[in-house]
Amino acid sequence: MIQSKLPDVGTTIFTVMSVLAAEHKAVNLGQGFPDFQMSDALTSLVDKAMKNGFNQYTHMNGYPLLRERLCEKAHKLYNASIDPETQVTVTPGGTYAIYTSLTTVLRPGDEVIVFEPAYDSYIPNIEINGATPVLIPLQFPDYSIPWDEVRAKVNGKTKMIMINTPHNPTGMVLREQDIEQLRSIVANTGILILSDEVYEHLIFDNIPHQSMLRYPDLMERSFVCFSFGKTYHCTGWKLGYCISSPALMKEFRKVHQFNCFSCDTPKQVAVAEYIRNEEAYLSLPSFLQQKRDLFRELMSATPFECIPSHGSYFECYSYRNFSDEPDKDLAIRLTKEYGIATIPMSAFYKHGQDNKVLRFCFAKKEETLRKAVEKLTTLR
Repeated sequence: MIQSKLPDVGTTIFTVMSVLAAEHKAVNLGQGFPDFQMSDALTSLVDKAMKNGFNQYTHMNGYPLLRERLCEKAHKLYNASIDPETQVTVTPGGTYAIYTSLTTVLRPGDEVIVFEPAYDSYIPNIEINGATPVLIPLQFPDYSIPWDEVRAKVNGKTKMIMINTPHNPTGMVLREQDIEQLRSIVANTGILILSDEVYEHLIFDNIPHQSMLRYPDLMERSFVCFSFGKTYHCTGWKLGYCISSPALMKEFRKVHQFNCFSCDTPKQVAVAEYIRNEEAYLSLPSFLQQKRDLFRELMSATPFECIPSHGSYFECYSYRNFSDEPDKDLAIRLTKEYGIATIPMSAFYKHGQDNKVLRFCFAKKEETLRKAVEKLTTLR
């Protein structure tokens, strides 16, 4: 028998709830994926690329034209000067980019500051590399970062700070004052930053996205991870990319070449063409905000209390005013008895902190949202 490298890891809550949802034919507002179709124009471009012979390996770092256009996009959005040859690598999804970034730099004994609740891959990715996650809870209920506590936890072993904006699972977004706090903490240190920005275009209420690409001093020490799946409603494509400084990206690619090596060619060719349609991503904030606002309006007829989201696919709701049952128990009960699947927020804490909150995904068709919430209006 082998000794597990992740002895405390079992089946993820996403798999558990999705299986339960299928078993009970529940409306699934748990896992973060749309139930509406992606662009026909983009799928047609994939078909065109295949028919035009783009079916073999492309460059290890990503289809060259796609990398060039990603750099053009970064300049237009964030005034960032990025070199497609030395700073961009296309990856099989944002989660892969995160794992590869961590594996590139972490060694046993290193510490990584992680804010909880956290996307479920962060802590296992750190631990499998022999490093230690230093867990800092976001301040409930607005899920803001307690920067004084970050300062208190920084020490000579701190290798990296992980940030995520817009934030999964809470929908919190970083503001300019957060960036200034981060700057002051890492200045004159060797601390690196991993910035998970897969929801960069899913940000609401006219709030600007505080990408690390905006700030040359932070960009120099950052791995910035993105996802085409979230931008183009094709999460099943598992296609993303990482941008970093030339020195960090050189090391990133050493790991990448012996793991994935190269990503899906026809999809990269298609995205390289489709990305010229700027409206496809610039229209996303209003498109998803309409869904968030509709869901919020519908949920006002239920006993749940909204914890406002400003980005991502998700909004969190407290139930402490009508139940004291554990959040996982309530999530299971809602699936079995009311036909609506959610995710308990305790699943995003290593030690299962339970604030009596469930996470709902609103990136669904209007009829899906109405059907789901109608079931919840009878909840007592």
